[in-house]
Amino acid sequence: MTRKTCTTAVALSALACAIAVATAGPAAAHAEVEAEGARALDKNVSLTFSAESESASAGISKLEVVLPEGITPQDITYEKGPEGWKFAPTGRGYRVSGPKLAVGEDAEYVVTVRQLPDAKELVFKTLQSYSDGKIDRWIQLEEEAEGDGHGHGHPAPRLKLKAAAPGAEFVSPAPEEEPTTPAPSTGTASDEPGPASSARPVADDTKDDDGMSSSVLLGVGPAVLVLGGVAGAWWLKKRRNRSA
Repeated sequence: MTRKTCTTAVALSALACAIAVATAGPAAAHAEVEAEGARALDKNVSLTFSAESESASAGISKLEVVLPEGITPQDITYEKGPEGWKFAPTGRGYRVSGPKLAVGEDAEYVVTVRQLPDAKELVFKTLQSYSDGKIDRWIQLEEEAEGDGHGHGHPAPRLKLKAAAPGAEFVSPAPEEEPTTPAPSTGTASDEPGPASSARPVADDTKDDDGMSSSVLLGVGPAVLVLGGVAGAWWLKKRRNRSA
């Protein structure tokens, strides 16, 4: 090998090494979501999220996720994650958080989605917080993540879905979302009488079998007693006169 050839080889090796170093940095840190073979409208799908640490001095302590359209916080079930971490729904998605991880340690957790929406791709924007207050914002869409053209950015985790299986259908909302109050009255009469429809009012002036109302009977009773008393007194008086 000539001196010129050797010099050229060394230069090419140095260039290749420089390119590898330049491109390795941006690709080393990222946030991802995986679900092998996931299809649109699949039910009870396990999603594995991973977020790589970018800090050399602090540990990851929280991950906040914005759910894509078609998935609600009620559709998510937390399966497992870093020791001591908890799951909590938020207005736009959920968060998993807990004791800070060791410096340089990546965060990984698994959730189950009740049903995936009918879509080709799902984007899960994620905020990754560290114990020192620093935040990595994995929220850029694919075109935004290109940055300066070299892939220097913070792309949001994306999940590509296969087409829905034949016959797959969207299921009804989660049980806790279904209405539990009865439907409002339409104002129409019921086919069955209410429980009070057979009761007779206490103060109703209904007629007895002989056609006379109960109020008339109540009025006649005292009158009969008065007339009976007058007749009895007259009869006693007449008898005493005869005896005399």
